[in-house]
Amino acid sequence: MNTIIITGASDGIGAEIARQLARKQGAGVALVLAARNAAALDQVAAQCAAFGAQTLVVPTDVSVQAQCVALIGAAVARFGVIDALINNAGRSAHALFVEVSDLAWYEELMRINLWGSVWCTHAALPYLTQSRGRIVAVSSLAGLIGVPGRTAYSATKFAMGGFFEALRAELKPAGVSVTTAYPGVVATQIRHRGFNAAGGQLGSSSLKEDKAMSVEECAALIIDGMQLRQREVVMSAKGKLGRWLKLIAPGLVEKMALAALKDDVKP
Repeated sequence: MNTIIITGASDGIGAEIARQLARKQGAGVALVLAARNAAALDQVAAQCAAFGAQTLVVPTDVSVQAQCVALIGAAVARFGVIDALINNAGRSAHALFVEVSDLAWYEELMRINLWGSVWCTHAALPYLTQSRGRIVAVSSLAGLIGVPGRTAYSATKFAMGGFFEALRAELKPAGVSVTTAYPGVVATQIRHRGFNAAGGQLGSSSLKEDKAMSVEECAALIIDGMQLRQREVVMSAKGKLGRWLKLIAPGLVEKMALAALKDDVKP
């Protein structure tokens, strides 16, 4: 049986990853579901259990190190092993830097998006080494290309990319794979719940979403990347192009990034 921990599993990409793993592996998978919303986690767990999967719900705020450590401890206490850790928990943000008066929420965002992944990975590493397991970090195209209004978010996602790239090289001799996923715009509510300039909730998306990827497709790509032990999963043709184009035509890439924003939020 595979034991897989998924953070940010209460809705969106994380919940869909859990459902797809349960559907594909049934009784062959044990899913440890973590997020802050216990009631929503229970609903996802019930959906997964309907396919035969074993589940464990662990309400967790990944911005608190002790809770990350407790999550890993609960998984090991219940199932004895960890075969994969999917660091999916995250929060979005959109604010022009000049409009931000208090940077406290920048630090909070870094704790959620970067440190939550680091803390969970650190606590799980001894068990992942034993199982020659898999680590997944769900970043963003904003972690490959800086987007106007996303200074805080891009900072957290670029930091994730650097951390897990270095960790991948460190863990290669141990047989532990590290897959970094870079979704583009996915049809979830993450942008609506992101920070605004005042540190409150945006309530809407700042990005054009008419061509948003479905959450089902995104989750499937992440699962495939994990199972194949791929280094990276970049989920947009424009993202793949922009990543390399910025080396030779950075001005053009900046225009591409600006074009992704709705007209009413452009600087």
